[in-house]
Amino acid sequence: MKRHFLTPVCLLAALGLGAGTASAAGDPQWAESGTAYTDTLGGGQGLAARADGSLLYRGLADIPLDLRIKGWNHVGDPDIAQGHVFDAYQGADTATSKMFAVTTPAGKRYEYVHQLNPGEKLNNSFATVSPDAQWLVAGEWGEQRRLQVFPAPLLNPATPPTGGDLKEAWQITLDQPVRDIQGCDFVTDTRLICASNDASGTLFPEIRPLLQVDLPRKVDGRPMTGAVKSLFALPQRSVCTGTFETEGVDYDVNSGTLRAQMIPPGVCAVATAVYAYK
Repeated sequence: MKRHFLTPVCLLAALGLGAGTASAAGDPQWAESGTAYTDTLGGGQGLAARADGSLLYRGLADIPLDLRIKGWNHVGDPDIAQGHVFDAYQGADTATSKMFAVTTPAGKRYEYVHQLNPGEKLNNSFATVSPDAQWLVAGEWGEQRRLQVFPAPLLNPATPPTGGDLKEAWQITLDQPVRDIQGCDFVTDTRLICASNDASGTLFPEIRPLLQVDLPRKVDGRPMTGAVKSLFALPQRSVCTGTFETEGVDYDVNSGTLRAQMIPPGVCAVATAVYAYK
């Protein structure tokens, strides 16, 4: 996220991103529409839009004490589906499992623990739920050629109704590698937008890019391959100098607003920038 998005806007008046419509010139183009800030400790790990348009933020300060005691010391980018909040948790470097917590609209929390498969990384960077609320997509850290797919805890009848074991259902294979994905969110049944913290410039020309993953069909419980392309580099703007860090991403289907987070370097890291796009 080192460069400001300067691509000209080519949206048509009738363009509906939530319905997966494309303009005559190709894919819809995102235009930066505003910047907000949130407390990093209480909101710098991710965000999700509620049905009323308000935003839920997650930060390290949001981890409940009972979960910290159990060893869950990191919370990732969340999602909200049918009023249920989905949080992605990970533990220490020696952890052999990861956990997804689901909080109902009534405030009841259920914990779903996934035992790591051979070769699976312990990182649990984000949780995003398919538009039909049946599948949970998550991701690991480092260089990957896949996204993990699980039955959506609580909402998919294949999962225990009050928490418990969660097995991976299948995977979305990516047609090219990605690195350090911090968050993904569905913008249509067949398209994900993902925020990458990759500053190497080796996989994509952009630094800390926003990526698009197009699926051949909606998520349905069967393996598929997603086509990845970089949209643009997310902004790295601050009075402080040093290393920035990409964090969560969210698409508000009701307003058509895409948001992505960036933590600035140095003492400026106390406030996370939230960039909005239309």
